[in-house]
Amino acid sequence: MKTDELEKNLKEGKLESIYLLYGEETYLLESAVKKIKNLFGEKVAGINYITIDETNLPELINNLDMPAFGFEKKLIIVKNSDLFKKEAKKKTAKAQSEAQKIAEYLINNQEEVKQANVLVFIAEEAEKNDLYQAIEKTGVVCNFEKLKAPELVKRLKGICALYKVKTDEATLSYLIQNCGTGMQELIGEIRKLIEYAGEGGSFGKEEVDLLCIKQVEAVIFDVTDYLGSKNTKAAIDTLHELIANKEPLQRLLVLIYNHFKKLYFTKLALQSGKNLAESLGLKPNQLFLTTKYKKQASYFEQATLRNILKELADLDANYKLGLIDLQVGLESILCNYC
Repeated sequence: MKTDELEKNLKEGKLESIYLLYGEETYLLESAVKKIKNLFGEKVAGINYITIDETNLPELINNLDMPAFGFEKKLIIVKNSDLFKKEAKKKTAKAQSEAQKIAEYLINNQEEVKQANVLVFIAEEAEKNDLYQAIEKTGVVCNFEKLKAPELVKRLKGICALYKVKTDEATLSYLIQNCGTGMQELIGEIRKLIEYAGEGGSFGKEEVDLLCIKQVEAVIFDVTDYLGSKNTKAAIDTLHELIANKEPLQRLLVLIYNHFKKLYFTKLALQSGKNLAESLGLKPNQLFLTTKYKKQASYFEQATLRNILKELADLDANYKLGLIDLQVGLESILCNYC
């Protein structure tokens, strides 16, 4: 089931009996869990409301069997259980064994489980193991993937409309580009903008720059724009702002190196006709970045990008040997290529 379909069903009061909710978009996932809890109604811990994790996992089947004395159904939340972890992440043998047992139990007793329980599995990731497939057959599986930019814009626009604050899609796209694609972070930033604008007011890119906290990766884009436009002062000032905000210099070096590596890969992909998003390893919700990488790659010759990467790598080595101050080295490289 898609995220929006699940949200629609919960909004309409449709409560299923078995769920597996997982994925990177934790804000929407937790919101769905809250709605399930609200729809379920009165909850008494230990009686009709049970929480299961890796410490008491063997108790799950017993809890499914045991009636909720005095209540029609029991709500069981299973979280931090390792039941759906991929083998590459070294899922414990205990969890593997329990997953198999639970899968068999759900298949063999699905009517009894549905009649007496609302069972919700929550996971960060989900391997399509036997338990996953059993839940697919008996209940609802929903992957809360990171939303793509158009869907994020639509949701943020809806929130603004709810508070009677006006803005446009270009401003909301700008907000996403600078503050990331996680709903939790974006909700926090949009609230600041809404409170600043007030009912009947509006906000644009200027207010985003004034009020919102940019992700460090977005600031690295700004630095690169300044390099491309030969604005040395702005590039150095932006670097100083990052340092003043307690960003570790070693992390900044890594981020700048990775950014210019992506610009170099952009050059290679465009020359060879390869798919840019695949070459850069972008996720579906990051496809809007391809335009920015193309623009910034146009600022530099391929040989120049290769030289920048070499100088950044040399700086890292010399800094670790104690031959140069990291901040001085970064500033020197930025100045050289303005």
